[in-house]
Amino acid sequence: MITVSIKVNGSLEKTWDYFTNPEHIIHWSFASEDWCTPWAKNDLRVGGNFSSRMEAKDGSFGFDFKGIYTEVTLHKGYTYELEDGRKTIVTFKEADGNVIVREDFDAETENTIERQQYGWQCILDNFKKYSESLGV
Repeated sequence: MITVSIKVNGSLEKTWDYFTNPEHIIHWSFASEDWCTPWAKNDLRVGGNFSSRMEAKDGSFGFDFKGIYTEVTLHKGYTYELEDGRKTIVTFKEADGNVIVREDFDAETENTIERQQYGWQCILDNFKKYSESLGV
C-alpha cells in the first residue's frame, strides 16, 4: 500500500464535509491545474457507491474514478474498493486543532509507485488549499 497524508487547519466536522460532499469534491479532486472534476456523486454508507469524473481541461484524456464503500465511521474514516479490486483506507484524526487526513491505497500497475504517490499527494494538497480557503 502507498500512503499519503495532509494536515488541515480546521474542525473535524467541516474537514469531513469538504472531503466527502460532492459539491466540494469538484473543487479540489484533481492532481494539477490542467485537470478538473466536472461532477461527483457520493453515497457515503456501507454498500454505497461513489464516482467522479476526472479529466484534462483540454479534453484530451479523462476517466471515471469509482468504487463502493466497505466500511464507514462518521468523522473517523472509511474504506472502499475500486472497480479493479484495489482497496483504499481513509482516516481523519484530530491533532492540536488540526485534522490529519491520511489515505492508504493499493498501487496500480500502469504507473510507478512514486508517480502514484505524487499524484495522490497533489490531490490532498489541493484539498488542503481549498478547505482552508473556506475557513474550516
